[in-house]
Amino acid sequence: MSMGSVDMVEEIVPYSQLEGAWINKGIALDGQGRYDEAIKAYDKAIGLDRHDAKTWNNKGATFAKQGKYDDALQHFEFAIQLDPDYSMAWGNRGTALEKLGRTAEAQAAFAKAKELGYTS
Repeated sequence: MSMGSVDMVEEIVPYSQLEGAWINKGIALDGQGRYDEAIKAYDKAIGLDRHDAKTWNNKGATFAKQGKYDDALQHFEFAIQLDPDYSMAWGNRGTALEKLGRTAEAQAAFAKAKELGYTS
């Protein structure tokens, strides 16, 4: 996806599909290393549906790529509150905790992720 097409999402997507478009835009921007813009796109999606655990997880993953593990952890934990069986959020939570030096908590999160079927 070219940069121009990523930036046109607001102009071409019907409102009923806008949340998914913002999520896709966030994913595309993240993939291009445009992390601050990706976070803003996820914020737009969250503004349309605060109950989508995957969006919170994606935003957390983008924070983690920036080394902002405290922010990332907050988002992974909110994703888990929304969907306690979301194995990827548990795995990401474990990684953030590990980066923060909270090894015992990280191991517990990884164990939960594995229990739920997560494979890294």
